[in-house]
Amino acid sequence: MQAKDARFDGWFYCAVLTTRIYCRPSCPVVPPKRQNMSFHPSAAAAQQAGFRACKRCRPDASPGSPLWNERADLVARAMRLIADGVVDTEGVRGLAARLGYSVRQVERQVFAELGAGPLALARAQRAQTARTLIETTQLPMTELALAAGFGSIRTFNDTVREVFALSPTELRQRAKNVPQAAAGALVLRLPYRKPLCPDNLFGHLAATGVPGVEEWRDGAYRRTLRLPHGHGVVALRPEDGHIACRLTLTDLRDLPTATSRCRRLLDLDADPVAVDDQLATDPLLAPLVAAAPGRRVPRTVDGAEFA
Repeated sequence: MQAKDARFDGWFYCAVLTTRIYCRPSCPVVPPKRQNMSFHPSAAAAQQAGFRACKRCRPDASPGSPLWNERADLVARAMRLIADGVVDTEGVRGLAARLGYSVRQVERQVFAELGAGPLALARAQRAQTARTLIETTQLPMTELALAAGFGSIRTFNDTVREVFALSPTELRQRAKNVPQAAAGALVLRLPYRKPLCPDNLFGHLAATGVPGVEEWRDGAYRRTLRLPHGHGVVALRPEDGHIACRLTLTDLRDLPTATSRCRRLLDLDADPVAVDDQLATDPLLAPLVAAAPGRRVPRTVDGAEFA
């Protein structure tokens, strides 16, 4: 945190006891005294402890921990399914059924490692989805609340105020200078840990694209998506410090699922510095790593389609 190292964004979160705000490690503000800091393994855990997101560094929008893509244990599988929207569509009971464990066992293990249960993690994801929709669309708040997965407008208002210390209207006013997408489309920024080698990442996707499903057009990789509530089309373009993501969805309730799958496709939660350090210990790979640091292995948005 003292070095403001952005590589650790998403690995953990720092909460300030005096201001009741939580931040990512790379937050540009002056770090507080050590005795006034507490640390949390997830944004949901910080929110559950009564802290609100920093308005400066927006910790809720930081890249996720790469552990959930590397590990194959219960908690990692649960995190991937929660990010894919399973709790919102099937509830915790549906999540447990997919994992093959009891509800109690899933809740106990997830809480032990992340400091928050599946419902709290899904709630944090809904809050981030709501913020994205507030800042990038002109949808009425009632429609927006339902699209973000909230059961009522009151719950939506209370959650946004609690997490961001701003009302939905105030959030939209603060984002008034953000360019709006065309009708029916959403424009998002998908953050990643630097460095990134876009040539091999997008080059592979373009070279292996399936006609009618994937294409490379106007400097962006485009593909169709099959989502829980309908279909979608995404265009992904590499930019400095983020991936520009343009989504066209049949149903806005699929936004968190589509975003999660795009991040997984491009391996955006990876820690490329750690990967490069390991690969550079091999004398044959070392010059290749030095020539193009930040290589990532493309994944897929649909396992059955890929098979």
